[in-house]
Amino acid sequence: MLLPDAIDLKRIPRHVAIIMDGNGRWAKRQGRPRLYGHKVGVETVQQIVECARDLGVEVLTLYAFSTENWKRPADEVGGLMGLLKTYLLKELAKMLKNSIRLTCIGDIARLPKDVRQVLEDTMEKTASNDKLTLNLALSYGGRSELIQAVQHIATEVRDGSLQIDAIDEKVIDSHLYTAELPDPDLLIRTGGEARLSNFLLWQASYAEIYFTDTMWPDFREEAFHSAILEFQGRERRFGKTSAQVVSE
Repeated sequence: MLLPDAIDLKRIPRHVAIIMDGNGRWAKRQGRPRLYGHKVGVETVQQIVECARDLGVEVLTLYAFSTENWKRPADEVGGLMGLLKTYLLKELAKMLKNSIRLTCIGDIARLPKDVRQVLEDTMEKTASNDKLTLNLALSYGGRSELIQAVQHIATEVRDGSLQIDAIDEKVIDSHLYTAELPDPDLLIRTGGEARLSNFLLWQASYAEIYFTDTMWPDFREEAFHSAILEFQGRERRFGKTSAQVVSE
């Protein structure tokens, strides 16, 4: 992969999260059914995963299927589940070869049994890989994740294993799906919409957000590089002043 000279490989975001939007609208513009857009979108996933790995990104989280997506027509949901299963079966050998670890966040118990089995098998077989963590958000919703975390924390307080005064950001972090992952540094949304859509609501508090009109099927290597360059051009202050950041 030929990298733009302007990209500083010493300042690559550790964790990039992407809302992969625009597959259906892209297909409609082509005069094709929505599922065709999702199929082409899988090709983009393959390219972006490879690109992220080559750049040195540690974690790539892809918003593949939200809790709200279960409301879509049954044939589309079924088609998406089939694409997920096919992708996992096809990409396993490449994940093993390229040392890519697959993880997942979300309520995967809702996934069809055959899809869940393939997902769990792929995660088990790639567990020791350490070049890139590909984290799929499946049947995921940020609000439901927070509700679940609060319920678990409340249970610990009730049982006496956790004191109320001990609840802090670290405690909440430890009860989220992403407990073992760093917070995203860069959150990308394709497809021209400018909202988070219930994605990583807690974790993305200080992420740099990059919105692009490019539909996901067209968001390939060059577009990803542009997002990285935009990230590197921003000053991340985390509540501090520019002078404080410069002096550190």
